[in-house]
Amino acid sequence: MTRAHTRTLADDPLGGTVRRTVLPSGLRILTEAVPAMRSVSFGVWVAVGSRDEVPALSGVSHFLEHLLFKGTRRRSALDISAAIEAVGGETNAFTTKEYTCYYARMLDADLPLAIDVICDLIADSVMADADVETERGVILEEIAMHDDEPDEEVHDVFATALFGGHPLARMISGTVETISPMSRRQIKSYFHKRYQPPSIVVAAAGNLDHGQVVRLVKDTFARSDRLADGAAAEARRVVGAGAGGVPRPRTGAVRVRGKDTEQAHLVLGGPSLSREDDRRFALGVLNNVVGGGMSSRLFQEIREKRGLAYSIYSYVTQYADSGVFGVYAGCAPGKVDEVLSLTREELGRVAAQGLRDEEVARGKGMLKGSIVLGLEDTGSRMSRLGKGELLYQDMLGVDEILERVDAVTPDEVRTIAAEVLGGPMSLAVIGPFAEDDFTSRF
Repeated sequence: MTRAHTRTLADDPLGGTVRRTVLPSGLRILTEAVPAMRSVSFGVWVAVGSRDEVPALSGVSHFLEHLLFKGTRRRSALDISAAIEAVGGETNAFTTKEYTCYYARMLDADLPLAIDVICDLIADSVMADADVETERGVILEEIAMHDDEPDEEVHDVFATALFGGHPLARMISGTVETISPMSRRQIKSYFHKRYQPPSIVVAAAGNLDHGQVVRLVKDTFARSDRLADGAAAEARRVVGAGAGGVPRPRTGAVRVRGKDTEQAHLVLGGPSLSREDDRRFALGVLNNVVGGGMSSRLFQEIREKRGLAYSIYSYVTQYADSGVFGVYAGCAPGKVDEVLSLTREELGRVAAQGLRDEEVARGKGMLKGSIVLGLEDTGSRMSRLGKGELLYQDMLGVDEILERVDAVTPDEVRTIAAEVLGGPMSLAVIGPFAEDDFTSRF
């Protein structure tokens, strides 16, 4: 049998010692030892998300995230939460369009408990019929709650405008129409097919010992034939290679969801860079200056100078094979035309002229600061390991990332601005409007 392989990835002055072990099954375990910290964060990352689902099973990845906390053969749902809370820890999970994560954070002395509990969820979940029905009700309530939050809902409407019928356009939670009939058999089959060792990354950060983490993970996963160290290694699942193929983002699309709201919510944006694109650092600088903070162009022009919106910001979302640049604004319905016009003018100005040198310097400082400040807690360090291993071919060290940011030039930002901001965009709006209120003038 192939032996486990361990190597040191980094001994970073801004971080700790990062080590990586690959077990014969294909399971990857990464740790960052930071002895000065008294806490640890532990997470299991799985390369499956909503874009991996067929239409009839839309929301199944998120359904699984809920269901695994309902109990294992060794613990009830109450046992799971009580064990973590009894030592002052916290545990949770989240699902995205391309991956799912289960995690816990607690005192360093309680790391063995965190590993046992979180790995037990992945290895030995019961998925009882009664629990499926209970969580079905919870998820349907979650969908209804989301519909009452237009500032969040508008991003889903925008995804539909931009990605059309591609899985990236679907809601992570699924819909009432897909969640209501979903069976335990379908969920369990999806679980066993997708939660395989080569598609799983275990990450931990804090005051820990790498060898102990590896041993404890192996011991807990040994209870499952599917996850045990002797399991036959399958091909690693490529994150983003799910159903629907490569997306073809659309421009010029308009989606309006008419609601009697006191405030209008809009997102204007278009296609951007994928996460493997080396120009992503220049894009990050651009985003910070355009709408990434209180000193940004959009915030200053639309909120500070004119008082047209309480909230306005730009953002970047990157996927394996595509990306999004968007601007969100929330304003009075009567001010939508002015806000939209000013936003388009500012984006067009940046696309044509680029940014001033001092703006580029400020955007670089903002980006570097957010990276370094994010290393102040073990949760962020653990997430950097998990996402870095799962999503990128080569995980960069902190110093390497800062060097990449420092190397960004005004010309590079100008080129990205012309590419990302210079073309036609799509629009999503929620408020007291009809579809043709915008299609005739967009």
